[in-house]
Amino acid sequence: MSTGASAPDFHTMQKHQEGAEIVVAQPWKRPDLADQPDLKKLNDELHDLRLDAGLPSARTIRDRVGKDAQDYWIVNHQAVLDTFQKPDLPPWGRLEMIARVLAEFARHSDVDGEVDRFKGLWKQVVRETVAQASVHPPADTTTSAGDDDVNDATAPSEGLPKQDTGDPNGHAAEEPPAGTETPTNASQNSAQFNYAHESLKGLILNAAQALWHDKDALKVFLGVVRRSEGFVRMADAAEEQRPANATFYGVKSREFEVDRSPARLELVTLHRRLDEHRLKRKWSFTDMEEQTGISSDAWIRWYTHDELPEREALVAFSHMASLPQEDHVLLLGLWDAAHDALEVQKRSASLPSNISFDEAWTMRDPAAPRLWALAGVGGDNLAAYGPDLASGTAPAFVVAGPAKSGRSTALVNIACSLLASGARLALATPRPSPLKELANRDGVVACFDQDDIGHDELEEALSVASAEEPVVVVMDDAEVLGECDARRVLRNLLEHGFEEGTALVLAGDEDKLGPSYPWLGKAKRAHRGLLLSPQERHAGDWIGIKTGDSVVGRPLTPGRGWLHLGDGKLMAVTVPR
Repeated sequence: MSTGASAPDFHTMQKHQEGAEIVVAQPWKRPDLADQPDLKKLNDELHDLRLDAGLPSARTIRDRVGKDAQDYWIVNHQAVLDTFQKPDLPPWGRLEMIARVLAEFARHSDVDGEVDRFKGLWKQVVRETVAQASVHPPADTTTSAGDDDVNDATAPSEGLPKQDTGDPNGHAAEEPPAGTETPTNASQNSAQFNYAHESLKGLILNAAQALWHDKDALKVFLGVVRRSEGFVRMADAAEEQRPANATFYGVKSREFEVDRSPARLELVTLHRRLDEHRLKRKWSFTDMEEQTGISSDAWIRWYTHDELPEREALVAFSHMASLPQEDHVLLLGLWDAAHDALEVQKRSASLPSNISFDEAWTMRDPAAPRLWALAGVGGDNLAAYGPDLASGTAPAFVVAGPAKSGRSTALVNIACSLLASGARLALATPRPSPLKELANRDGVVACFDQDDIGHDELEEALSVASAEEPVVVVMDDAEVLGECDARRVLRNLLEHGFEEGTALVLAGDEDKLGPSYPWLGKAKRAHRGLLLSPQERHAGDWIGIKTGDSVVGRPLTPGRGWLHLGDGKLMAVTVPR
């Protein structure tokens, strides 16, 4: 969800946050779906899930889904009611968000599994609806809801998401109690949602958007569209102004959405370079088929779906376009980079979803040195990987990621592995951290649990260190200690740790670890570390490697990380729990 509120604890009564009025939680009226058994099953399951969640109101569901970047509700409360009460198949994007919210409210152990279950039910309804549409095609109307969709997609001034209306404070009108119908136009009540018809319109809009710069191909495409009754207006509008993606309530519809490619940066650059050469020669996709022998359908699919073209297609394009050697090398280099990013993501998807520390520990190299630390499990042969803190360019290792990404869990694994190998530790936990639970373990020489570390205290803890009996400082929330009294001791550790038998493992928020703290900046010199669900490109700077779209900006996934050991290779790993 985007910016929804935290999940409330639902009982049989709910209280509006807008005032003191108490509203009794109650079931909503179910639509008459006797002649549509698959849709009835989907609707019944949705109502049952709402019951499990404590019968949250439409506004509560709306609030949890949240608002978009323009501060509009992604799904307003009327859309929530329609999803439950109208005898129509709701768009999957809307249903997915509502099902996820309800599953979270109901505290399901597997929220994603519950959402997948509803997707299966939804697909079954789609198959039923499309089969019916193929036998009984709907009569075309010039004032269908699809025309409104065209206006939304082609006119930015009319495409704003609709807001709840009601009181001056922006609150929506009260939702109807159980047993009452939501007021709708009679013609809308009688019209059944035709998924095949609506999906076709969305696909036409997206194809027109993708073909916008190829006027020849766009003209041919829209000419074909105009042959079908009811699509003339859409074709005219799409020819006059480039349409936006098919949308509902201000966000891109997931009905027509293609999963974001992990190599998007490389693919966008590759497509842009191809477009420059194609437009320079005024080639349409049909011309490209004639020139390269690769079908125009394949070229269009690669463009519209952010897919990686076949390497042979690029070679054929480069040859027929007589590209200079440097342009030819650049295109193939971009292809190689995109291919590598896709392979990295493929290997990440093949990793186990979770693994225990004991299991991971058995996968290590038995000959690993004393200061080898377990960071994660990965690789083609599924083995344990981590840094040797006694070697490298600096005696340090950085764990970086946003809040709730699993940094503390990764630190605990590293600390346990070092203790198991006979190393001694000095722990630093300026904020509550599971790392503090190791304070009484054998081998822990000190534990600093305040938001400052004294110079003398840390110096004393490290005074027992030697090359034969090393001491490793394991620090959580390092950004809090950037200006601590012991900063000179930490800087000396990073400069002379190899000789003195000391090392540092630190974890921090990727947005708050600042180079303004000199001793923290020196930790970068190790050029190694573990990234957990990185959201910013600069996060890779902390572990000595550049990160692209294959790594950055993806959903938070505790237990998954990207490990760099200073060799220039980024490895997907599962972090033990």
